[in-house]
Amino acid sequence: MLQTIDTVDKTVIVWIHNNHNYILDYLMPIITDADNWVLPILALILYLGIKCGKRGKITLVLLIFALALTDSICAQLLKPFFERIRPSHIGLDGLNLLVSKGGKWSMPSNHAANIFSFAVILSYFYERYKRPLFILAFLISFSRVYVGVHYPSDVITGSIFGYALAWLVLTLWVILKMRELKRRQSWVWYEDTPPIFKD
Repeated sequence: MLQTIDTVDKTVIVWIHNNHNYILDYLMPIITDADNWVLPILALILYLGIKCGKRGKITLVLLIFALALTDSICAQLLKPFFERIRPSHIGLDGLNLLVSKGGKWSMPSNHAANIFSFAVILSYFYERYKRPLFILAFLISFSRVYVGVHYPSDVITGSIFGYALAWLVLTLWVILKMRELKRRQSWVWYEDTPPIFKD
């Protein structure tokens, strides 16, 4: 089974790299570079923390919590467990490496896990941005394959993990929210209308 996945992964990534596009060759390294997202992320933190009231602050706390969990579990537990070497480290024939090789381990993709966790949390509180958030998540995930540092199954696994973990965090949040509302605690309420407490 694992051998089959590995064969399919190598076939797909080589096919992508053999059919590369010069526009994507320019764009994908920009999209995949975490340094290029520092300013947008800082702007988002300030916007959520200062301009968006209680909804923004709760969103920000859950984002930080979910991303810290996602990133640390992928990097510290899952990658050492799978011990899958990146395509950029094995000299794969036909690979068009567009960025530095990255770390040794490949499975799962931290980029994919983090961005899908981010998209789930943010779109839960701001549903009107759901489509662009998941388009962004797909582009960043695909960029990891396109630039040559991950196999397709790495980003698929990372995406599923990030998606699932974010929903686990949101489930725990909803449980906490319902418990606090039953205790007539309004700090968890972020809607425009005040909560209605039943006697």
